[in-house]
Amino acid sequence: MIQKFGRINLPFIRLGSPSNYHPTKLFENSGYKQFNLLNNKLILCLEDIFLKNAITTRQYSTPTHTKNSELPETSTKPTGNSYHPLYGCYTIKRTFSDNCNKMAPTLAPKVKLNNGYEMPVLGLGTYESKNNEGEIAVKHAIDVGYRHIDTAYFYQNEAEIGKAIKDKIAEGVVKREDIFLVTKLWNIHHEPDRVEGACRKQLELLGLDYIDLYLMHLPVGYKYVNEETLLPKNDDGVLQLSDVDYLDTYKAMEKLVKLGLVRSIGVSNFNSEQLQRILDNCEIKPVTNQVECSPALNQRKLTQFCKERNITLTAYSPLGRPKPDEKKPEFYYSEKTKALADKYKKTPAQIILRYLVDIGVIPIPKSSNPKRIEENFNIFDFQLSPEDIAVMDTFHTGERLVPFNLIKGQNHKYWPFSIEF
Repeated sequence: MIQKFGRINLPFIRLGSPSNYHPTKLFENSGYKQFNLLNNKLILCLEDIFLKNAITTRQYSTPTHTKNSELPETSTKPTGNSYHPLYGCYTIKRTFSDNCNKMAPTLAPKVKLNNGYEMPVLGLGTYESKNNEGEIAVKHAIDVGYRHIDTAYFYQNEAEIGKAIKDKIAEGVVKREDIFLVTKLWNIHHEPDRVEGACRKQLELLGLDYIDLYLMHLPVGYKYVNEETLLPKNDDGVLQLSDVDYLDTYKAMEKLVKLGLVRSIGVSNFNSEQLQRILDNCEIKPVTNQVECSPALNQRKLTQFCKERNITLTAYSPLGRPKPDEKKPEFYYSEKTKALADKYKKTPAQIILRYLVDIGVIPIPKSSNPKRIEENFNIFDFQLSPEDIAVMDTFHTGERLVPFNLIKGQNHKYWPFSIEF
């Protein structure tokens, strides 16, 4: 019997009599794993660089004193000198490494989107990650186990994010289909005839053939001046907005799916009424609404609204942008959060991110610090109790870190925060 795991097919190992099966520990996902054979006398280590080099053959043999009853047999016998009946030589025609210390990273669970694609329930945010900071962060994140990477045209780091992904593909750490890449249409490109060109430029910057999820960054458009002027202002310093209907922008985004440039589309910073208007007037349902969400703004009502319509809610700024000197936000530095961290032997950040996952939200914490990148990802070995979720719920105040005041001050009809959710 041949068992598939990740990118390699490997036969079960049979020890002793034909009826006495002892399956090896199977490789899970892709990455590094090792398994023991013959009571630890034979250790095979498979490194996740299968296709990086030419296929090679390597033999691993058991000691000469191995008893005949311990000799391994394969359900599909290798041919040639790849299997030796006395020494139990076992050959795998793949590329191997002598480094057996690396283990496969844990991967985040995935949620199935309304179009059938799957999205990891935790991602890496890259806002303000520039000057190779984003590239380094994404490479480390992929090594840790992140497969959901979030960027945007406005962040001006798509080229380095794309380079990081391509380098990790070239190294054999991941394949393109392993990565769920999210980027966003910026507000200066809301005119329908600018949407396709903007997307193609972003694909060129990323150096990739397609985008997994393309979001409309805001329901409000800005006046287009040129590609470099991301925040167009008049002589008085007032942000120049446009009156383009986000429905028209979204319909232009639908064409990107049909062209194969993007696989999924969605929105960001939309309220429930704006989201419903998209559903009522457009063809392709958004797969997510990416909004600010943290214990202080837990978006419970908007999450439920989205869930009822089979739309996910993605959370940016999930940790509230901690400021150690000011001990803000409260939910991050609170004794209640610290008590939960002690209870679960985790950090406050891990408690907060686990809370958001437990209430059905997809957090995308931003970090370029290697230790924090790892810490933020290490939340899948525990779950908060209902009582502890209730404790975290008490931090909800509805206060926003990102209220888009430059838009609010102009009373724009599409400013999204004029209603409760």
